[in-house]
Amino acid sequence: MTYQRFEDLPVWLEAAKLYERTDDLLENAPPRMRASFRDQLDRAVLSVSNNIAEGFERGTTNELLAFIYIARGSAGEVRSMLTLLLRRKWAEPLKSQISNLRSTAESCSRQLRGWADSLQNSEIKGQRHLNNRIRLEQGQKQRATAFQKKLLANLPANHPLRRAAEVKESTV
Repeated sequence: MTYQRFEDLPVWLEAAKLYERTDDLLENAPPRMRASFRDQLDRAVLSVSNNIAEGFERGTTNELLAFIYIARGSAGEVRSMLTLLLRRKWAEPLKSQISNLRSTAESCSRQLRGWADSLQNSEIKGQRHLNNRIRLEQGQKQRATAFQKKLLANLPANHPLRRAAEVKESTV
C-alpha cells in the first residue's frame, strides 16, 4: 500500500499513541521523577513521530532512511528510559503503565526496522527521482505481484507454494 500522508502511516499512528500515553504518564508523574528526566523522555518520545514525519516529507529514499533510523534510535531511548524507571522502587505503582509504554515503543522500533529493511532493498531512489519510465516499471511490478497473489489464492490452502508465499509475506 502506498501512503500519501505521514499521518496515515501505521508506524506514525503508533508513535503518536506512544506520545499521547507518555504525556499522560508525565502529567501525573510522581514528584520523585526529576524534571530533567521528564524533559528528556518528553523530547525522545516526540522525536519518534517527528522524525517519521520529516523523513516521509523528504524527497529521497536515503533521506527517509536516515530519519527512520533517527526515529528508531529515539524509540530505543524511550525504551531505555522506561526500563530505568521500572528499576526504581518509587515507580512500582506505575509498573503496568510503563510496561505498556515500553511495548508500544518496541512496536515502533519493529515497524521502523521493517520499513527500513524494505526501503534498503527498493529500486526506487525516492519521489525526487521518479520519472515516467520508473513509474511505468513500478506499476508493472505491482500488477504482476497482485496477479501472483491472485493465482496463489486460488491454490488449495495446504499447497506448498501457497504456504511458502504466506510464510514469506508474514516475515515482510
